[in-house]
Amino acid sequence: MNAALDHLVVMAASLDEGVAWCEAQLGVTPGPGGEHPLMGTHNRVFSLASPAFPRTYLEIIAINPGAVHARPAGARRWFDMDDAALREHVAQHGPQLIHCVARVPDVQTAVAALQALGIERGAALQASRGTLRWHITVRDDGQRLFDGWLPTLIQWGEVHPSHTMTGSGILLAGLRVAHPEADTLRAAYRAIGLAHVPIEAGPARLTAQLQTPNGLLEIHS
Repeated sequence: MNAALDHLVVMAASLDEGVAWCEAQLGVTPGPGGEHPLMGTHNRVFSLASPAFPRTYLEIIAINPGAVHARPAGARRWFDMDDAALREHVAQHGPQLIHCVARVPDVQTAVAALQALGIERGAALQASRGTLRWHITVRDDGQRLFDGWLPTLIQWGEVHPSHTMTGSGILLAGLRVAHPEADTLRAAYRAIGLAHVPIEAGPARLTAQLQTPNGLLEIHS
């Protein structure tokens, strides 16, 4: 198994708020995204690709107020987006870095590798946005697990979204994870083959180091 970081997830109460946050904090206007009919969400994206993290991008995602998700009754959206506490936190404090997604060549094999550790990452659902097609792990309860720092797994179809992204001027220089269950999280990362992400013991936190035209900037969960 050989996973790679695919994208970082920033949740916003609305896409307009997410774009404003991006412009104010990072100095860049995110590129176009689209709608996710399965989840009733929509997004904007821009490239973070760097030599250490090729094809990586940042996704600003929000619940689409004009859409109804197609999940079965009782099933929740991805990334804990239906969690009342998370939604209240985002509403109160603005857009938040909440999660990351790892790209794998075979999502079923990666799911099985985590199951062998007693971790249920969720079923691999087929999803789409415009011409993009992918399989992505989503639990029925929508939970991200490990406070968001066990990546969701994604297996892309023939086209990856980075193929149409131009350079943003911002590069992902590094990613660090801290968590009280650091040993278990390290084992999970090893199981899916996700390297280049240091994990240390401590309060749950994700730190992304971004190289910008104005120097190194860190954003935190």
